[in-house]
Amino acid sequence: MQLQDTHSKLVGYLLWIFGFLGAHRFYYGRPLTGTIWFFTLGLLGIGWLIDLFLIPSMDREADLRFHAGSTDYNIAWLLLTFLGVFGVHRMYLGKWLTGLLYLLTGGLFLIGVLYDFWTLNEQVSLRNAQRSY
Repeated sequence: MQLQDTHSKLVGYLLWIFGFLGAHRFYYGRPLTGTIWFFTLGLLGIGWLIDLFLIPSMDREADLRFHAGSTDYNIAWLLLTFLGVFGVHRMYLGKWLTGLLYLLTGGLFLIGVLYDFWTLNEQVSLRNAQRSY
């Protein structure tokens, strides 16, 4: 079976730069530890430093867990990370109504953005799986 590359190590390492806030952990589908990293500044920097060496294995695990397809995880994550309060990532996923709602409410007052950090991988995976049928 051919392993499909759903997540990028390059994007993972770019997000790792901000990893003390858990960005790379959310990206690789680890929202619980991403939240812990966010509130503890990467376990006081120690976990953040260790993650430098763990990113290749997190990337492989994400490639196994999530469906590849025409909706690109990297684009969705970059849109969420940098334009999440404007709902651009939701529009990219074809969720135009909630995208407009995010645009008008600052990402539903940032609570919606936090929800999407927890669930974006599953949202993209589901969209790719639905398109493959």
